[in-house]
Amino acid sequence: MPSIEIEKITCARIPTEEGAYQLCLYRSNQDDKEHMALIAGEITGQENVLTRVHSECFTGDVLGSLRCDCGPQLNQAMRLIAAEGRGVILYLRQEGRGIGLPDKLRAYNLQDQGYDTVDANLMLGHQADARDYTIAALILQDLGVQSLRLLTNNPLKVESLEELNIIVTERVPLQTAVHEENAAYLATKVERMRHMLNLETVGANGHSHKAAISPKPLPFRGNDRPVVTLSYAQSLDGSIAAQRGRPFAISGPDSLTMTHQLRAEHDAILVGVNTVIADDPQLTVRLVDGRSPQPIILDSCLRLPRDARLLQNNQPPWIATTNKADAARQEALEAAGARVLRLPATANGQVDLAALLTHLAELGVNSLMVEGGAGIITGFLKARLVDRVVMTIAPLFIGGVTAVGRLLSLDGEPYPRLRNIQTETFGEDLVISGDVTWDTGNE
Repeated sequence: MPSIEIEKITCARIPTEEGAYQLCLYRSNQDDKEHMALIAGEITGQENVLTRVHSECFTGDVLGSLRCDCGPQLNQAMRLIAAEGRGVILYLRQEGRGIGLPDKLRAYNLQDQGYDTVDANLMLGHQADARDYTIAALILQDLGVQSLRLLTNNPLKVESLEELNIIVTERVPLQTAVHEENAAYLATKVERMRHMLNLETVGANGHSHKAAISPKPLPFRGNDRPVVTLSYAQSLDGSIAAQRGRPFAISGPDSLTMTHQLRAEHDAILVGVNTVIADDPQLTVRLVDGRSPQPIILDSCLRLPRDARLLQNNQPPWIATTNKADAARQEALEAAGARVLRLPATANGQVDLAALLTHLAELGVNSLMVEGGAGIITGFLKARLVDRVVMTIAPLFIGGVTAVGRLLSLDGEPYPRLRNIQTETFGEDLVISGDVTWDTGNE
């Protein structure tokens, strides 16, 4: 580590709209600036701490400038860390990727003349990115953070911290809205600075065509079971099909593309065998670039048809069934390429979902996307095994099969609700996403 030293000056409690934080002020012998750590919960000696290393941006953080994504990223990081109940935001005083506010404004003027953000910095005699993360590493060490999950779209930030002996166990995407004012800036970040962003295309009319919902990091669960995202499309009246057992297209093309992007973010995808019989889905990623998740079929009686398209995939399905399923059916499906997972059954003869998730974690599945049908959606909600919901609502009425059946709740026990809600439109469809909680919401 270089001969740079830091000193913690003081700390104080900072209540915010997002939650309560502790703000600690640091000085270093490298500069005359004051750097800050905004801390939520207990992080000393902890691993996998959700962390944002944020460089000062007066124009974005304070004035709300639309030229960059800095202010929205800072606000989103505060929301995500507050929701998790533990984490830290380091606020480093290196304005304009290290060039200072006066030259940052000069760079803005060059950008208004047609130069991108990289060329503008270079024309002023600076590097494209002159930031240094040594002070960030020293603060993290002083705080006793053992390892972190870094909220960033910038792989260079991950690499820089790792070179300073900081253990980064995961890069967590931190994407905000793309619009006319920042589209060119963000495109330069992607094309010339390796930033990992899902960009929208902004048309001449000012409307944007989205390829994917702005991604939120999945809640961190450890190793007990995969994080579960429940994703499905429904009509305005809550229907997911016109008639049981018959396919019905609800999503528009834009929201369908979003669904494929969501699939690419998960290790595995699960549907019930009734969905396979009705729709004969592929459960692959085809509309965007990305890896297809491992398909999993919940099939307590091994009814999966031998001619299902899933059995023709390059990645054959795993079939979750019970210990009472027919051995001959298992042999036939395995001969067709499937992998059969025998699991304990519930009192009504269905696969025990908690046991399934535990087994999937043992098989290395860290994130699971559940797409339905209605019985599967209801079953995961009743078992309280859902961490996140992404629901597409199409602007039509069907009056058919409802997505969620009756959720029995004992007196005084709350029903599931969403927090940290995001809403976005994809074509004519509305997509609502959020983290699932069983809190009453009356605290």
